[in-house]
Amino acid sequence: MTILICNSIIILITKTDPALQTPMYFFLRNFSFLEICYVTVTIPRMLVDLCTQKGNISFLSCAAQMCFVLMLGGVEFFLLTVMAYDCYVAIGNPLNYTIVMNQQVCVQMVAASWISVIPVVIGQTYQIFSLPFCGSNRINHFFCDIPPVLKLVCGEAFVNKIAVYIAVVFFVIIPFLLIIVSYGKIISNILKLTSARGRAKAFSTCSSHLTVVILFYGTASITYLEPKPNQYEGMGKLLSLFYTILIPTLNPIIYTLRNKDIIVALRKLLAKLLA
Repeated sequence: MTILICNSIIILITKTDPALQTPMYFFLRNFSFLEICYVTVTIPRMLVDLCTQKGNISFLSCAAQMCFVLMLGGVEFFLLTVMAYDCYVAIGNPLNYTIVMNQQVCVQMVAASWISVIPVVIGQTYQIFSLPFCGSNRINHFFCDIPPVLKLVCGEAFVNKIAVYIAVVFFVIIPFLLIIVSYGKIISNILKLTSARGRAKAFSTCSSHLTVVILFYGTASITYLEPKPNQYEGMGKLLSLFYTILIPTLNPIIYTLRNKDIIVALRKLLAKLLA
């Protein structure tokens, strides 16, 4: 409920408040919508399993859940990269910011994040669930994810594991390197500012995004780049709870508490509702 309410509020105020009609808040609105979709794929099913104590899931439902988890996670990686580029343009080229990051460019970037992920994830999911499964049908996890599902495959799934690593490079490593490059240029531009107040303001513009990047990339990369999947299963499940539940819960708080514009817009909204 915290995730749904907080992200819905962010979507509402960034859509309705005239002061928040900028590319940065356009991307934040899309990010909040993505977070709502992301947790909807996993948390309701977890709650049902906890309440019923059954934990049963059909083969097709498991495939669908994995597909959506990977799809929404992949889009989130790309959207965080786009948001890093937006920060770079805002700090590095502020005079031409509205021209470079116009509405058409912003929409195209968000659309590209989705279009580049969907076919790859569908193919990856189909490839995994086309494999023969035998023996135990118990998934030692909270939801259908690649590492625990591959453990149920008969024989060696070497090709599929290689495909997973290639996907990780495409969805995680490359976007992360682009974010590092963006922040390298951002820091370089911040250090060039003569005013201490200007440096503080520039850093505060991107600090929330940087915090989310570190949390999300850190836990997700450890999960999918774990060298020995048969070990540390408890740690893998704990990390999965971080990037599927805890981080989406913290994201609205991080963006709200460290953003004066959103706090002002939120106060305006509360004033209207209580008037």
